Amino acid sequence: MTVASPPPLSRFRRAGNLIFTSGQLPRGRDGAIVPGDIRVQARQAIANLQTVLGEAGARLDQVVKVTAWLTDASYMAGFNEVYREAFGGEFPARSTVISGLVAGDVEIEAVAFID
Repeated sequence: MTVASPPPLSRFRRAGNLIFTSGQLPRGRDGAIVPGDIRVQARQAIANLQTVLGEAGARLDQVVKVTAWLTDASYMAGFNEVYREAFGGEFPARSTVISGLVAGDVEIEAVAFID
């Protein structure tokens, strides 16, 4: 069996005071998509986003823009529930797209502002 090479991307890039993350899928530590409904997968994708932001020296409360992809519009209510838990307070600007993702039911990328 051939092992696929990693995709040609960075987990994040910094441009001045901005951090741009690549899309985070609901992958567990073993790299597999976590089983479960949209709430479980959204929590994992956001946890992965927090990890990447931390590597860049940023936090969720510094996120100013989020783009999220869902595989089905019926997942919006569950996704919004988890999103509110994670981002609370003043929410970042957000675009949500219904898309045929290759893996998982959600993918989230963000732009954060750091001082």
